[in-house]
Amino acid sequence: LQMQTVGAAQDTEFPFDASYVKPVVPILMGSAADLPRCEKTASALRKFGIDPELRIASAHKVPNRLLQVIDLYENDPRPKVYISVAGRSNALSGMLECAVSAPVIACPPYSDAFGGADVFSSIRMPGGVAPMLVLDPEGAALAAAKILGIHDKRVRSAVSRLQKANRDRLYVDDAELRSKTLSMELGLKENAVACITDTEGALPYGFVTSSRKGKVRDQYEVSNANDLLILITTDRQSAFDRTLAQIPCKGAVLNMVSNWWFKETEHIVKNHVISSPHPNVTIARKCTPFPIEFVVRGYITGSTSTSLWKNYSSGVRNYCGIQFAEGLTKNQKLSRNVLTPTTKEASDRPISPREIVSEGWMTQQDYDTCAKAAMELFAFGQAKASEHGLILVDTKYEFGRDSDGEIRLIDELHTPDSSRYWLATSYESRIAEGKEPENIDKEFLRLWFVDNCDPYNDRDLPEAPIELVAELSRRYIMLYELISWQQFDVSVASTTENIKKGLSQAL
Repeated sequence: LQMQTVGAAQDTEFPFDASYVKPVVPILMGSAADLPRCEKTASALRKFGIDPELRIASAHKVPNRLLQVIDLYENDPRPKVYISVAGRSNALSGMLECAVSAPVIACPPYSDAFGGADVFSSIRMPGGVAPMLVLDPEGAALAAAKILGIHDKRVRSAVSRLQKANRDRLYVDDAELRSKTLSMELGLKENAVACITDTEGALPYGFVTSSRKGKVRDQYEVSNANDLLILITTDRQSAFDRTLAQIPCKGAVLNMVSNWWFKETEHIVKNHVISSPHPNVTIARKCTPFPIEFVVRGYITGSTSTSLWKNYSSGVRNYCGIQFAEGLTKNQKLSRNVLTPTTKEASDRPISPREIVSEGWMTQQDYDTCAKAAMELFAFGQAKASEHGLILVDTKYEFGRDSDGEIRLIDELHTPDSSRYWLATSYESRIAEGKEPENIDKEFLRLWFVDNCDPYNDRDLPEAPIELVAELSRRYIMLYELISWQQFDVSVASTTENIKKGLSQAL
């Protein structure tokens, strides 16, 4: 696989078929006044891969011309469904339906001139005349696509994608509403929520033998268990190699998301988790980490020095030993998922599998084991995220070896900090419009500091506005509920006393 050129994702579901006949939907309207309504239907049909053809032919004023147009389409071998758009006294749909063998959908424009009573001209038809009635222009397109999709797999697949996008949007809207409600309940904008930023004193007295403070997560070794680690995920928000702010509930979200994924993926690879006695805390097996981060990508994107798009847009075509095709564009789905490892050094650098082994970072056997697990974890994560209305774009995995010599998945898993998620519901439409994919963006706080100070060089940074802190906290909660489909528990406060209590019972 490393030797195969990676390009843009192709339509593997429906490869080129010279015998395929694309369906058509003639949209017949009574006058040019109906054109804006018809264009909505035509636009919706194109999304299903169906060709719309718009014609003006009034049943009242030019009945002979209407019959000529109908005759042309009846002699056209393409699969078809007709849509008629005419209001007031709707003779068009009835006349059309009597003259054709394909289904007819009437989509009359609403008129309040008679209190909407004229719609009955589309409902009450004589016996033997049976046009369907759909009042929404896009709904008429959907009805036509479903009919054509009975015998056309391509159209049927497009209908399924639309329905999934509609479901995905509801998942997002529900999570957003829930998180806004929780934000008000917690009093985030009133700065009423305690944050855990300093974990000193969180462990029972006499238990700690050594500790290490990271950017977000603090790590402790305990005296009564040499093979255990206590990992406490704090509410610190880090960027520019320094702490910018404290974000309520962030630590709990990251730890809970990670542990949810660890449990979901136990069938793929063993992990280091033993228990979680508090939302911010994980008790884990101590492992010796491999000095490689296994970064897996399904899309070409990113702006950091090690990101795929940053390198590709700078002219790099062989990245981590993988050859990428010409002509790729930002945020495009790749033809397959790719593993692009980086070293864990002061300045991480991309590295190929061959270099990992030849430079002595890992043995070939250990690398193969971790690489296989990383690719399987990512494929599983993508499938699960898709069920929840999300696209898992890229992520990183870390592995280590425990005291028994077994390789385990460690650190964090598919969290909003270690992974990139996009909203599936709007991805295709936004890419087609040349826009960035929609995501639950956490970048706005970082940009605020860029606009209001020099975060790299200023000794003291301004305090982040409470409304921005509250909004970032809300978005973390929203991501938790979208990823896990579980309600965020606000009952356990992130305080050192609560953490200490949970750990005392667990240890």
